[in-house]
Amino acid sequence: MLIGEVARRSGVSARMLRHYDALGLVRPTGRTDGGYREYSGEDIRRIFHIESLRSLGLSLREVGYALDDAGFTPSELVDDLIRQTRERIAGETALLTRLRRIGAAEPAGWEDVLQIVALLQALGSTSAGTRQRAALSSVEEGSVPVETLVEAALREADPHVAGALRWALAQSGGGALPLLAEGLGSPVAEVRRRAVRTIVEIPDGEATVLLRDALTHPDLVVRGYAALELGARGVPDAVPTLIDMVVEETLDVDAADALSVLASCSASADRIATGLVDRLATGEPSARRRLAQALADIPGATAGRALAELSCDGDRTVALTAAYVLGLRGPR
Repeated sequence: MLIGEVARRSGVSARMLRHYDALGLVRPTGRTDGGYREYSGEDIRRIFHIESLRSLGLSLREVGYALDDAGFTPSELVDDLIRQTRERIAGETALLTRLRRIGAAEPAGWEDVLQIVALLQALGSTSAGTRQRAALSSVEEGSVPVETLVEAALREADPHVAGALRWALAQSGGGALPLLAEGLGSPVAEVRRRAVRTIVEIPDGEATVLLRDALTHPDLVVRGYAALELGARGVPDAVPTLIDMVVEETLDVDAADALSVLASCSASADRIATGLVDRLATGEPSARRRLAQALADIPGATAGRALAELSCDGDRTVALTAAYVLGLRGPR
């Protein structure tokens, strides 16, 4: 079969077939009387083998090695191709993400584009100081999409940079909340906790709704941060979680402070005192001691009676703590 017919049937151009011949990949087994290349059936099968391997991303050199080395095993080469393909996809995905972010900022000209690119690069810097400055300047520039700031906040491990990013997102309004809500559902604990800590910085009614929902989150730390902030915002829904935190010694001092803030409302004070008293039956002296400390700043007769009973507790530390707290309360 002559080269033109082979090209037509195989889809490989005559020029490429000549290139294969020059490289020694496929040398036609015969020549016509006029000197034209003549391909056998075996030659054509080899051409199709070459094209199949090229479709996997192999170079022509790798194709030749694969076809001519009798001891060749494909598994190592395939693994390497998988690695290269993943790296290429990751690079293309990163580029696509960056282009989308630039487009979302709606730049008016190339100066705006360059400014956005510079900020994006700074947010991805290995220098914590550079990332922090970029986070702070993003508010002034107003050109970094909120999605970028959320992604940076959810991956940031440096506490100073994280604080700057949370502040920047708080200035951006409620646009970050849907993305942060997704962060609460992350399988990675650190991402969930960064998400809730960012949400508490946003003084927004929608943020309060999101924090209320977080009170039922399976992650105790997420529930804790949500309850502490809701307590500071005067939301009584946080009371059961705050009491749990006191019992379980999870930010228990902060939880007790939040309960005392909520107890400033007389309607909540008795409910809080009753909730704390109900947990005294836990049987753990350390938990009863923390409950006694939490009762210290809860006004009302219920808290006073509970402390009086605890001052006679069988555990000396609990009894001394309750007696001390009673002395601090004085007549009420």
